[in-house]
Amino acid sequence: MADHSYTVGDMVAEFLSRIGVTTAFGIVSVHNVPMLDAIGRRNAIRYVMCRGEMGGAHMADAYARVTGGLGVLFTSTGPGMANSIGGLVEARFAGSPMLHITGQTATKFLDRDMGTVHDVPGQTAILAASGKAAYRVRAAGEAFGVLVRAAAEALTPPRGPVSVEIPIDLQRAVIPRPAELDALVLPVPPPLPPSEAALNEVAEILARAKRPMIWLGNGAREAGAGARALLDLGFAAVSSWNGRGIVPEDHPMSFGALHGNGAPRILAFYERVDAMLVLGSRLRGHEMMEFSMKLPENLIQADVDAAANGRTYPNRYFIQGDAELIAQGLARRLRGRMAVEPGFAADVAQAKRLATEEYLATLGPYAGFPAQLRAVMPRDALWVRDITISNSTWGNRVFQVYGPRDAVHPVGAAIGPGLPLGIGAALGAGDRKTVAMVGDGGFAMNLTELWTAVQERARLCTIVMNDRGYGVIRHIQDAVVDGRRFGDDLRGPELEPLAALAGLPFFRVSEAEAFGATVARALAVDGPTLVEVDMVAIGAFPPYAPYDRMGKHAERARL
Repeated sequence: MADHSYTVGDMVAEFLSRIGVTTAFGIVSVHNVPMLDAIGRRNAIRYVMCRGEMGGAHMADAYARVTGGLGVLFTSTGPGMANSIGGLVEARFAGSPMLHITGQTATKFLDRDMGTVHDVPGQTAILAASGKAAYRVRAAGEAFGVLVRAAAEALTPPRGPVSVEIPIDLQRAVIPRPAELDALVLPVPPPLPPSEAALNEVAEILARAKRPMIWLGNGAREAGAGARALLDLGFAAVSSWNGRGIVPEDHPMSFGALHGNGAPRILAFYERVDAMLVLGSRLRGHEMMEFSMKLPENLIQADVDAAANGRTYPNRYFIQGDAELIAQGLARRLRGRMAVEPGFAADVAQAKRLATEEYLATLGPYAGFPAQLRAVMPRDALWVRDITISNSTWGNRVFQVYGPRDAVHPVGAAIGPGLPLGIGAALGAGDRKTVAMVGDGGFAMNLTELWTAVQERARLCTIVMNDRGYGVIRHIQDAVVDGRRFGDDLRGPELEPLAALAGLPFFRVSEAEAFGATVARALAVDGPTLVEVDMVAIGAFPPYAPYDRMGKHAERARL
């Protein structure tokens, strides 16, 4: 009879259940069998079998983003760990709370470069560089404490992925069951209250503003009530691409994610904004046109991370604390004191309308896609995208998002995560629908995860924008190397027989006007579906900023 003495592997499984984990992602291997065996025997956690560790990491990331809880990933040591790195890097970009539990070679061989199976000397350093932190369990008795620390650190703002290595011999080690499991509460600190004096100072600055704005970032996801309280006082709002839906983007005082990158009218609007409060945003170079985007000089930055002070843009005042506590504290101090310019709201509405129209006019035959898709997607559906031309244009900027956890995209700007991000989001979405838009190039990178979607019956509609190549790269090459194209043509499978092979209902869009109706048919299916948009038939997608301007400059230079 098998010995079921309580082991470190058992403790890992029970620990995850005790802290509220109900879903975990991963691939079983020689160096994690004891932990996954314990999860299987307990049968309290849904274990999602991924086809690759990178895909699993992206799934755990998206699951964390849409649920607000901990995303959990299991990998093997060495090559399995290495395969997850791209996903950990993306989770770090996105500030996603992830717990990555990986194996290690037996302790007697650790760090000796003896060529044991899967051994990678320096694994901890690789993981530490890829995430927020990385820890190694060095003795069976410390495993519980290391896990508590790692999970709490992942969930402590600024959040991020934390890895834990547990050597295989320690996973099998018999230990006393930790009594702390019975009443376990992770030591995640409460929201950081801002200084009352700092709130008073900032309120004095903002009370004099006639045309005030707030900029919402990922760190303000829980600050929706406070942000709306400021909007009720006359503030306008705009969001980063990773802070979407904190205020519903159909709110009359919100520009949504049309924050100026590629929208000259919004940049012109900022010139008359006399105070801007940045709530929980890094003001990332990728979105700020490598910091050439001009923001109002009267900039107040609010962040839980003291290191954010002056990291990207200079500010007049920095206030440290939780974004919701800051927003609510300012709203209380500003009620009855604001004297917003009477025409400000009308100016916001006009700028939003014209900027949206002007942006849609740059999309060629795809100008109607945002409205068509928004009309057929449920209001609470999740909007997941890969880095593809359609996302870098209308997907990121003018497609409206209504909830703070309804949008997921590769913040690190890599192609390939879209499909597994969609699967992870769908598995965290409950009964809500998920739509994932990917390009054919990115789709190819994690293609095998289609079978994960099918096996898990994910409520996921995957839209493949198929232009038979790397369309973004073509635009860049046209702009910066005089149109010399190299490495851009991509041969891939025909998607209809691929869908049939995977057991997926398939739909094709060959005319722009049929996009919304076709997606609606796919969304009516209770389970995973695949929609191909034939961009060759519909027409070329115009280059987008900044490559449209670079291309025009190059053309003028040739003339």
